[in-house]
Amino acid sequence: MEKKQPWQCRNGVEAALEIVVGKWKPIILLHLFHEGTKRFGELKSLLPNITQKMLTAQLRELEQQDIVRRVVYPEVPPRVEYSITEYGRSLEPILQQMHDWGAAHLEHMKARRGVNGS
Repeated sequence: MEKKQPWQCRNGVEAALEIVVGKWKPIILLHLFHEGTKRFGELKSLLPNITQKMLTAQLRELEQQDIVRRVVYPEVPPRVEYSITEYGRSLEPILQQMHDWGAAHLEHMKARRGVNGS
C-alpha cells in the first residue's frame, strides 16, 4: 500500500500524523531540536537500533515535507548535515508535549503497577 501524502488527507490530524508518525521520525526530530545540526553518522550513533536504510528514508520524508534541511558540502569526502527548517520548528512544542505526556504516562503506569522507578 502506497503511503498517503499529507495533502491527500481528510483533516489536519491525519495530515500531521502522516508526517510525524513512525518509530523514528519523532526521535530524529527531538535530537535535531535539542542538539542542533547533525551529520548522518552522528544521527546514526544517536539511534543505534535504526538501520542506515531506514534513517535515510525517514530523513528523506522529513526533507520532502520541509521539516528537515539537508545540506551537502562540496568536500572530499562529502559532508552532509541535517537540521530543522524554520517551518519545521513549528513542530517542536507539539513533540515536546508528546514527550512530556509520554514520560508522565510511563510514571503513572509504573505507580499504578507498583513498579519502582529505579
